[in-house]
Amino acid sequence: MRTHPFKPIQSCRRHLRHSSTPSNGVRPGALDNKGVTIAADLACTLPLSWVRGNVMLKKYLLVLSMIGSLSAFAETVARPESGRGSISGTVLDLNDAVVPGAKVVLECQSPCKSESTTAGDSGAFAFTDVSLGTSYEVAVSASGFKEWTSPPIVLTAEHSAYLLTDARMNTDNVTESVTVYASQEQIATEQVHLAEKQRILGVIPNFYVVYDSKNAVPLTAKLKFQMAMKVSTDPVTIAGVALFAGIQQAGGTPDWGGGAKGYGQRFGAAAAGGFSDILIGGAVLPSLLHQDPRYFYQGTGTTSSRLRHALSSPFITRGDNGGRQINFSSLGGDLASSALAQTYYPDSNRGPGLVFGNFAIGTGERMLSAVLQEFVLRRITPAARKQTY
Repeated sequence: MRTHPFKPIQSCRRHLRHSSTPSNGVRPGALDNKGVTIAADLACTLPLSWVRGNVMLKKYLLVLSMIGSLSAFAETVARPESGRGSISGTVLDLNDAVVPGAKVVLECQSPCKSESTTAGDSGAFAFTDVSLGTSYEVAVSASGFKEWTSPPIVLTAEHSAYLLTDARMNTDNVTESVTVYASQEQIATEQVHLAEKQRILGVIPNFYVVYDSKNAVPLTAKLKFQMAMKVSTDPVTIAGVALFAGIQQAGGTPDWGGGAKGYGQRFGAAAAGGFSDILIGGAVLPSLLHQDPRYFYQGTGTTSSRLRHALSSPFITRGDNGGRQINFSSLGGDLASSALAQTYYPDSNRGPGLVFGNFAIGTGERMLSAVLQEFVLRRITPAARKQTY
């Protein structure tokens, strides 16, 4: 009967497993590693006398044994722990740029405990000790980005390593407010520019009215003179002076003659009176006394309170310090303008009656103008309707 060709090898293996002192030079336990089986098989098929006497063969068998041991060690390291897996990925923005330093949280429901980590400089993150069969979500947050959360992830024995490829973060649309600080002079200059656009019916200058009274700031002396010159030299103002001189010409007052000469004298007197009143009452005295020459529109409250506010405006004004003061600027401007008229009016029209008569007329005109400002003129001043108060 013929012997089985592999029987000597099997017998040799059994001998190597159970013998503590091998006779063929192979290390005990080497057969536990698959790679060493080749060396053992070769050793068992060769005569023992060859193995003992052949130095090169011994070295060859030793190398094969070491290669097998390393292979088995690598398999042990690569083999994941039973029932565990991993979730990894890279955090990117919508432009495929990495988002380093992002906070990554591996969330799961109790009794499972959530874990967290921080994406590295390359945006990469990894969780290497993840339970199989548990539902996880990966939440990513970073400054300047909207938070991103993955769909549920469940690892199985067949798919125990999960690579997250869609962790893309969108920028957070944060509304930022910017506060711009300006000096009072800059604010006042801008407010004057707005006031210089105020015209009744879009034509007649209405510069000396403040419709946004709560936010008004004091005028500098320069701005007070600027406003006075702006009103005095406005073409509509000059046209008004010409019309007023024509009315005086028709009434024969003051006592200048008729014709072009008389009209020229009346035009010059009206222009001088108006200019002196505006310059003194609207610029010189307000600068010296630190008072505001403008009318501050009330706009709210009862009709009686608004009427009292308007009628008192020629006598009570706002100081540059914001307080209420006697309106010496307006009263002084009217009185000074009337007194100056003594120097160029005809002798027959001069005297205390001219001074105080013109003063009373000027004050009455201011009262009437303030009432119209409070109740009528704002409605027919296009630029004023756009302002708040």
